Amino acid sequence: MGLVDHAIDSASEEERQRAWRELLLAGYALPALPDTEEARLPADLPPVIDAHVHLFPDRMFEAIWSWFDRHAWPIRYRLQASDVIAFLLSRGVAHLVVLQYAHKPGIARELNRWMVETCRAHPRVTGLATVFPGEPDAVGILEEAFDLGLAGVKLHCHVQRASPDDPAMHAIYEVCAARAKPLLIHASREPKSSAYHCDPHALCGAEKVERVLRDHPRLRLCIPHLGVDEFDAYGTLLERYDNLWLDTTMMLADYLPYPWPSRLLHVRPERLIFGTDFPNLPYAWDREIRRLRVRGLKDVALAQLLSGTACALYGLPRSIEAGAARADRR
Repeated sequence: MGLVDHAIDSASEEERQRAWRELLLAGYALPALPDTEEARLPADLPPVIDAHVHLFPDRMFEAIWSWFDRHAWPIRYRLQASDVIAFLLSRGVAHLVVLQYAHKPGIARELNRWMVETCRAHPRVTGLATVFPGEPDAVGILEEAFDLGLAGVKLHCHVQRASPDDPAMHAIYEVCAARAKPLLIHASREPKSSAYHCDPHALCGAEKVERVLRDHPRLRLCIPHLGVDEFDAYGTLLERYDNLWLDTTMMLADYLPYPWPSRLLHVRPERLIFGTDFPNLPYAWDREIRRLRVRGLKDVALAQLLSGTACALYGLPRSIEAGAARADRR
């Protein structure tokens, strides 16, 4: 039996997770899930903000999907930017926080201007800027993006091959703190893959993130994917630092081979944000919502996770949290 076959057909969940980790580490793609999907979100949910949606210009999206096909998982929703927005909003999502990342120097300013124009055309979409750590005029690039209305910054340590405590990061942290703009940074160790051409475990880690939190106390820092795979460490950091948030992206789906403790949803629920990674998914768009509903969160905590915390962190209209989007689900 080959590694891929074993990953799909293994006899136990533990064996599947081990095999899938080996696939990712070797740079191979995981299989898709044959999920069914609903046409809309359930009408009895609190308003839902998807605070982790990817948007890129068409050619960049196509290049990213090609990389995912080879090294991560098959993309179920191959939608261009305007179609991504229409898909989620038409299914009852109240608001989107959309993000991008610059994979090399010299393209961030153009990406940010494209994001500004995209958001101006869609009032229920809030965009984040990007910048390549260490590139010339990184501060000026972000200042321009903030002046044009972008609500924060997205960085990806694996793609940009920069540690969260790299000296080149400090100028970015300082301008975000000075302008009170949150930073969403993929600084967790996983997924580790040879396709990144770096060692994410050497590059990233909760201890490096803690240095940032300690050295930049005015910086509002959000770590996606619940800090996979250092869940206990990030739970401890949530308890210690008031300038840290986590988003749940992809972890609620129970797809990635990193089992996480349910108690993490209860450490500081007011610091957790719901996100999906749409459209770059190997399963149904509503899988995470459906699995979240059976976890027994109390109504207040569920509303906080699905919209309240995102409103507070990204400065979104409180009318979203109050339920103005409920009518769209009927």
